[in-house]
Formats: sequence, C-alpha cells, structure tokens
Amino acid sequence: MRFFHSGAVMQQKNETQAGFTLVELMIVVAIVGVLAAIALPGYQAYTVRARVSEALTLMAGAKASMMEYRLSNGIWPVDNASAGLAASSSINGGNISSVVVNGSLITATVRTAMVPGGGVVALQGAVMGDSVYWSCKASAGTTVNPLYLPSECRN
Repeated sequence: MRFFHSGAVMQQKNETQAGFTLVELMIVVAIVGVLAAIALPGYQAYTVRARVSEALTLMAGAKASMMEYRLSNGIWPVDNASAGLAASSSINGGNISSVVVNGSLITATVRTAMVPGGGVVALQGAVMGDSVYWSCKASAGTTVNPLYLPSECRN
C-alpha cells in the first residue's frame, strides 16, 4: 500500500509480532503444572524407597554372619552376640535405628522421621539343602508401607 504525501512516496512498514501472547504463556504454565503434579508424588515415593533400602544394606552383614553360623552349627543364632554381630543399636544408619537378629529372622527398624509411618523391614531365612534363602515380604514380618519397599521386598 502506498501513501502519497507531498509528492513523496512512503511505504508502510509491516510490523511482525515479537514474543508470546499471554494465552500462550498461560497454556505453557498449565502444562508444566500438570506435569509437576504427576511427577512429584512418584519422586517422593522414590526418595522414601531409597531411604528404606538402607535397611537391606545394613542387614547384609547380618545375613553373612547368620548364614555362616547356621551352616556351621546346624541351628540359627539366637541374637546378635551369638551371630558374632555388634549390639542391635550399634548397627544403625541415617534412616535405620537398629538391626536385630532373632533365630532365622533379621529385622531393621526404620526411623519414623525418615519414612512416613516408620515400621520394620524383615528378612526371613530358610535353609534348602546347603543354601540359605532370604525372604523380605510382609509375610516375613515387614511392616513398612509396601509403596516404600525396595522391589525385592514387595509382595
């Protein structure tokens, strides 16, 4: 389109849009909000599950001592001392307050402040031939919410 002004030819400048409109920005914010609402609970469960998995790490030493005792003596140790372990309250971590040996059962008490509801993670030993197998399911005495248990402990 041409405009004539005092005999001189002027051309109209076409201005292009720069940036985003308010509606576009609101849509992006809404999408990010929905994604955060979906991801946050899953991430929170993951972090609690990582805290509970410390129990299995602390119980690994007890498992080795108990297997050695059971295979050498033919019976399970009755407590931490007979299994050659430190006192139960001495075996602890940031998320676990104690690890206790009682017969074929190892229990780790989870600190309530670190895991919602706290509870106990239990490993039940069973002898089959010359091998010892361990079960970490609710039937073994585990009372921690199954949502927070490591995969090998879920029913």
